Formats: sequence, C-alpha cells, structure tokens
Amino acid sequence: MRGRSGHVLVVGSLNADLVMRAARLPRPGETIVGGTFHMAPGGKGANQAVAAARLGAPVTMVGRVGDDVFGRLVRDAVADAGVRVDGVGIAAGSATGTAQIIVDDRGQNAIVVASGANSELGVRDVVEAVAAWDDAALVVLQLEIPLVTVAATVAMAVERRVPVLLNAAPAQSVPEDLVGAVQWLVVNEVEAEQLTGCTIGSVDEAVAAARALQRAEQHVVVTLGRAGAVLVGGGEVVHAPAPQVAVVDSTAAGDAFVGGLAAGLQRGLPLTSAFRHAVVAGSLACTKAGAIPSLPTAAEVTRWMDEQAS
Repeated sequence: MRGRSGHVLVVGSLNADLVMRAARLPRPGETIVGGTFHMAPGGKGANQAVAAARLGAPVTMVGRVGDDVFGRLVRDAVADAGVRVDGVGIAAGSATGTAQIIVDDRGQNAIVVASGANSELGVRDVVEAVAAWDDAALVVLQLEIPLVTVAATVAMAVERRVPVLLNAAPAQSVPEDLVGAVQWLVVNEVEAEQLTGCTIGSVDEAVAAARALQRAEQHVVVTLGRAGAVLVGGGEVVHAPAPQVAVVDSTAAGDAFVGGLAAGLQRGLPLTSAFRHAVVAGSLACTKAGAIPSLPTAAEVTRWMDEQAS
C-alpha cells in the first residue's frame, strides 16, 4: 500500500436498484402478489465505493451512467456519500444500469441486472481518467463492466505499481492470468466453486478453494454469508465468523465487505484487523433494506466491535 494519504480508486458499475419484497422467492412461472417496492441507488461498483467512503477512506470512482433520471439519482447519491465522481461519465443514448431485486422474508435475494451504460465503460474511459490515478493507494474492481476494461485497468495498475482488489462477481469465467495479476481476490461460495470446480459446504472446503485460487503472494478471501469469511494469504489462514444479526436484506453484504476491506487496507490496518472489520461491515449491511442505504459507517462498525470486546 502507498500509505494513508492515497485514495481508493473504484472502477465499476452504477445501477438503479428496483427492489421488491415478497414472502418468498417465486418459482419459475409463478406470480406472487402482495409485496412492497422501492427504488434505491446501487451497482456493485457504486456500493463498494460508498462502503469504503462511509468507513473512512477517501474514494474516487470511474464508471458510466445513462442520460436519464436513474443516472442522475445514482451519481448524486454516490457523490453525497463523499465519493469523487469526476470520472463517472454519461453515456448518451443509453439507459442507466438497472437491477431487479427480489428479497424474501429471510433476507435472501434473487437479482437480474440489465447492464445499460455499464457495458459502455471502455478502456479509453479508464485511461483518460488521469486524475483518478494520481496517488491511488488501491484499485477496486468487479465484473459488472466489460471484462476487457477490467483487464486493461489491472494492467494499468500493475504498470503503476498500485495494488488491485478484484471482486470476481457476478460469477463468470475469468482468464487465469487476470486472476493471478491481482494482489487481492474476493469471491463468494458460488464464485469460488465456479473458478475452482470444487464444492464448498464448510469452512475447511472454503480454505481449500482459497488455496487452490491463490497465486504467489496473493491474498484470497472466500465469503460465506452467515458463516463469515476465510482469508488465505500473508502466511496466514483466518476464519472470521459473521456477527449474529437480524437479517432484513442481504443485497449489499458482499459489497459492504469489499468496501470495508478496501478502507481497512487504505487506512493501514493490520491484515487480520482489516479483514475482521470487513466481515462486521458485511453483516451490519444485512440489517437494513436497500443497497447503498444499508451500508454501515465507521462509527457503527467500531461500536459493534467495542460492544463485543467488552
């Protein structure tokens, strides 16, 4: 890391989340009546940028929104959270990315994403965001933007000797050389299974998958929902159990974890401390509805950890 003066650079997606709540997730061909609806800003990139900012890191974002009301809503929400959005441009003639999210009474969700303007975030956009690269301490990426743009961003970060945290989500095939070029790889159980071909049903199996994914000095995290997360790297194997919370909506839990880890690394926290803070952030995000509205602050995470330690 380049020290606490550097910022977190998030290159990724911005969406409008259209959230419906129902007693349970519908089966194929089934209609469930009686749910509720709300709209909120989201997208994995925006969620992670806001999560890191709320947890104390200076954050800059590069992305694309459409020239529509959703785009203005999402961009303004990210900016209002303290994220620099100079690099978030408008894709004329395109719709802002949209996610249709169904959340059941247990807080579990099913999501369909229409990429919209996110699919137009090109390599040139990242190259031309010169100011965003100045004093970057960490680059954070996800897979809701074109893979060629992700790969080019990783290559630029390697050239500038800026560490990269790749959240390989949503699950898809990723070239092995791309995975091996990042310093931090974060995946959930589904993504780890897709990348390794292994079945993950326990903490030990998650550790084995992380070891299978790990390259050289890389750190690999597998998040496990209610079971917390495992970290393999830096000569350590750590399992951090998730706090027991009343789950309202798990939509942004993974993004809160990634933002929390990025903020901890930027702040210079010890490895295991940054990891445990991120697990707490992910769990606390499940206690409120929505994506960005649910992301916890540094004070909320610290208060929870202090209460558990007392």
